[in-house]
Amino acid sequence: MQQQSNNNLTLTTLVVSLGGLLFGFDMAVVSGILPFVQKQFGLSSVQEGWFVSSALAGCIVGVIFASDISDRLGRKKLLALSALLFLVSAVGCTFLSSFSWLIAARILAGMAVGIASSVVPLYLSEIAPANKRGRLVTFYQLAVTIGIFVAYGSNILLLKYAPAPSQHTTGTWVDFIYNMDVWRKMFGVGTLPAIMFLFGILWIPESPRWLKQKADRSAITAPEESGYRQLFAPQYRRALLIGILLPLFSQFSGINAIIYYGPTILHNAGITLDNSLLSQLFFGAANVFFTFFAIWKVDSLGRRPLYLWGTSGAMISLIFTGLCFYNGATNGIYLLLCVLAFLAFFAFSIGPLKFVIAAEIFPDSIRAKALSLSIMVMWVADAIVGQLTPMLLHSIGTAQTFWFFALFCLLAFITVYKLIPETKGQTLEQIQNNWKNIMH
Repeated sequence: MQQQSNNNLTLTTLVVSLGGLLFGFDMAVVSGILPFVQKQFGLSSVQEGWFVSSALAGCIVGVIFASDISDRLGRKKLLALSALLFLVSAVGCTFLSSFSWLIAARILAGMAVGIASSVVPLYLSEIAPANKRGRLVTFYQLAVTIGIFVAYGSNILLLKYAPAPSQHTTGTWVDFIYNMDVWRKMFGVGTLPAIMFLFGILWIPESPRWLKQKADRSAITAPEESGYRQLFAPQYRRALLIGILLPLFSQFSGINAIIYYGPTILHNAGITLDNSLLSQLFFGAANVFFTFFAIWKVDSLGRRPLYLWGTSGAMISLIFTGLCFYNGATNGIYLLLCVLAFLAFFAFSIGPLKFVIAAEIFPDSIRAKALSLSIMVMWVADAIVGQLTPMLLHSIGTAQTFWFFALFCLLAFITVYKLIPETKGQTLEQIQNNWKNIMH
């Protein structure tokens, strides 16, 4: 009986984590598609920026509505909506002909990502036993990294092996798909995991904690207040501060600068790769590999040690990366080692643990709202860093940009050291009571 329960938990985790895979795939696949879309539609710089950022706009909309709707209708229905939006957007981006409709499909994709990024870690934290909660929520981040890797890999394979359009067609659907533009096929790859996600969601159970909340709301006795006022109650202000700062520091850790300079770093280190997509694939594989360490140790070592080691290691790696650029040592193996060290420290701490901690430090009645606010901060910070990084590179220089991000890793270390208690192995109720004890 216990074995069957464990198998069901594993299968449920794998199904729900497909939302993370689609999240990573959808955000990464555009890197290989953008040049083709720009050429085919003759996009201006403004239109090109809108093509990329339209998904981010959809993300923000999805996150805003996810918390209230998931509290009203349940986690499972929101996950199903996310899966449906992923599927519709993938099909739309594959087949819709005009640029305006393509943008509409990208906004739907962003809404799906926004919902998934909020509800998936929420659901996983609510179904997990206390001794496995960190591992299960970290599976979400692992799925995101795998989705990024799959997007890079499928883009490379399609560029290399996709057949050239033929002038002789028979008018069948198979012929139509065969002669489709390669960038549309890149989008089309996302339909397969979207279908798997949608049908898998039909099988999984509803969150037992949400069902309990629903029963409490229908009881005669008044349930605990679940509005935003409770989110800002004195006993949860420290938890709220943690939920805001961790995703903020995650985006300001320098991960985007590393990805930005990834192909150049590999080329200068003497690794011969055919194109920038292969470079991205290399770093994507490293990110997946190092995330497994977090899954392995998050429930045994604990959140605090992993976060403290990760933030300090990331800071030191960024300092040495900046020193390599400052001293012009960009043509050897040292720069590559610094970057790989940063990816390792980020992947087992800063990347996944923001979801783990944010999903477990709030009580049931406000967890959805709190996690949505945390994810909203992540997306807003992501937009800011995306605009800020090229400005910093041009104004203060490459080395100083990496040192700027190292400073935020230091701030993250201090925040974790001062504010975050260890929560491994504790039930969600125990964590909630600990906050109340701290306040008193």
